[in-house]
Amino acid sequence: MPSYSRKLRIALVICSLFMPAAGVADDGVSFTLTDGRTVAPLDSFRECDQCPGMIVIPPGSFMMGAIEGESRNPRDVHRENATGRVRGPDEINIIPFEHPRHPVEMDIPFAMGRNEVTHREWMTCVADGGCSHVPDHSVAAPNKNTRLGPNHPVINVSYLDALEYADWLNSKLGNDVYRLPTEAEWEYAARAGTETRFAQGDDLTADQANFSRHVTERLRGVKMPLLVNRRIPVPVDDLDAANAWGLRHMSGNVYEWTQSCWSAEHLGLSTASAYLAIGDSQNPCNRVSKGGSFNAAMDNLRPASRHGPFETRRRDNLGFRLMREFRGAVGD
Repeated sequence: MPSYSRKLRIALVICSLFMPAAGVADDGVSFTLTDGRTVAPLDSFRECDQCPGMIVIPPGSFMMGAIEGESRNPRDVHRENATGRVRGPDEINIIPFEHPRHPVEMDIPFAMGRNEVTHREWMTCVADGGCSHVPDHSVAAPNKNTRLGPNHPVINVSYLDALEYADWLNSKLGNDVYRLPTEAEWEYAARAGTETRFAQGDDLTADQANFSRHVTERLRGVKMPLLVNRRIPVPVDDLDAANAWGLRHMSGNVYEWTQSCWSAEHLGLSTASAYLAIGDSQNPCNRVSKGGSFNAAMDNLRPASRHGPFETRRRDNLGFRLMREFRGAVGD
């Protein structure tokens, strides 16, 4: 497969020049796939007929978590914890479970799914006997149940269902390399070298992301008539939804499962491998979901935003994408 577009490579250079805190490295490494092909950062590939399209994520580091004042939800920025205590005027203005903001070194090289896993991809796993759950592929939109198409993201799948899909892909390759990302890996990939509220800037348009106009209006207390209110997910190749690294719908469409267990605050770990180790050690738990959805406010689409459904939960606004771990770099 050819490398990803030149436009995205230029965007990466711009990010590295103007946003050095993101710590994107350019060390000339490449990685070997199971079929012997080599890929480098920002290359796209599909490793098998059933495998989702992937993009190699550049190595580096980033600041994980929210910046003070980032949330525009007047309820969240003043809520200290589940007890409902309101923070005082001198306390930090960050949603508690989105801080402390801290640096994370991405010490596990990986590729991320270009898109959310689709219903077609999921049903291929079902037909092959790798996935046991046949999900309801409809959304309870206002006044009717709307059936979705094969290229929409798969929905109504739990964290445990997603693990079955990853196991099935790994069995096809004979290599245990596909898994759900940790929330650190997910957020790093979603930010794509940026430190703004969203990868596309401080606000999103309805052409860039699928979210709820009505919920956003209620949250902000202002009318937003230029925004579309779709009320259902869109196919994964709809909208101008890619970030600078080519990953689509990291903000909006459906929430995405991660491997990480929920915590009342960020754990403050310094490496991606530390986040992976602690996620592997905890079972069962509420799992962090990221990215927001078609029925969420724009604010919930921020890369820093976190939610924590229990790992058996199935919802019509909850899906996933996989990452592919690399275990050995080839230097140029």
